[in-house]
Amino acid sequence: MKKGKHLIQRGLILLLGNEKTQPITLPLFAVFLSLLLGMVIIAVTGANPVNAYQNLLQGCGILPKPSYAAYKNSFTDFTGFLNAWTPMLFASLAVAVALKAGMFNIGVSGQMLISGFMASILAGYADGLSGLTAKFLVLLVGIAVGMLSGGLVGWLKYRFRVNEVVSTIMLNYILLYAVSFCIHMWYINPVSRQSAPVTQASRLTLLDVSAGGMKIDIPLGILLAIGIAFLLRFLLNRTTFGFEIRAAGKSPEAARYAGMQVGKNMVLAMMLSGALSGLAGVTYYLGYFGSIRPKVLPAVGFDAIAVALLGNSNPAGVILSSFLISILEKGNTYMSSRSGVPGEIASVITGILLLVSACTGYIRYRINRLKECGPNTEEKGRKGRRGEQSV
Repeated sequence: MKKGKHLIQRGLILLLGNEKTQPITLPLFAVFLSLLLGMVIIAVTGANPVNAYQNLLQGCGILPKPSYAAYKNSFTDFTGFLNAWTPMLFASLAVAVALKAGMFNIGVSGQMLISGFMASILAGYADGLSGLTAKFLVLLVGIAVGMLSGGLVGWLKYRFRVNEVVSTIMLNYILLYAVSFCIHMWYINPVSRQSAPVTQASRLTLLDVSAGGMKIDIPLGILLAIGIAFLLRFLLNRTTFGFEIRAAGKSPEAARYAGMQVGKNMVLAMMLSGALSGLAGVTYYLGYFGSIRPKVLPAVGFDAIAVALLGNSNPAGVILSSFLISILEKGNTYMSSRSGVPGEIASVITGILLLVSACTGYIRYRINRLKECGPNTEEKGRKGRRGEQSV
């Protein structure tokens, strides 16, 4: 038993012990461990885990299905997956930027909602606008409203020391019920009981585009989301503004001692986070969907927390982690219908990912300690403590 334990410890040191590659290897280890636990849970339900994961990929268009409906194939499924991935990527980047600044933006869902609502009433319901003009206005309104709502959170913390977790949670519910009231009063669709659908000119997704005998949904925001992710990476790693945000996030007192304007950077970081949340909102409500469901906050804003943690708040890592979480969210319906696995299993796996990702800091500490002191250190330490107690 001891020999096997030491072999496992040496294997973990070999795989995860390099501090330069730990930002990559630890998230991959978290994904592997979560998927492995997910396979165990699926097996307990009586289903085949391998088939279930295969169906998960088929539901996203990554693998082909056995059969398709008319005008559909694996490519149309994949573009539908990209449509769902776009708001997830924007929302995850919003959480990641706030985390870099040492703040926890739990209000992404509320910021998405108010941005999507304001873009709908200011541009989505406007008749006579060309497609290019309407889409530009939608993006502009989403960014502006998101910046204002995110900046408010940063200003409350800077001016009145209001914890951003408390303020964002409260603002989520304030915005939820305010938007729901407005929809029920002036913008309700009596049939769907959701907000009235926006015009096709303002939609950020081109619906049912005929190409090659197929009808394809083309998400226009996905290229913008990926481009912004790499722009953020440059901004955070190669500019003075990004350095000050990271410095303030790691040690506000040290940053203040170095002459940095911590409060100003805090507000600016939350404005940037809010702008990304606004883009998530417009691509969600005026792209993926065409209306708003009252009294419901988008789950994307909360799932984005897991994505940002899994991606180490690194924009490049967030691209990969958001892609993975979107597979779980988008493919679970097909997995459930084909394998008989309850659809909630995908949410369970996402929760496990969040839990394991939150423990990567502790895993890094244990691996580095084992690497420095050797696999036998803990056993020697326990023997030493027992000897001291006997004395």
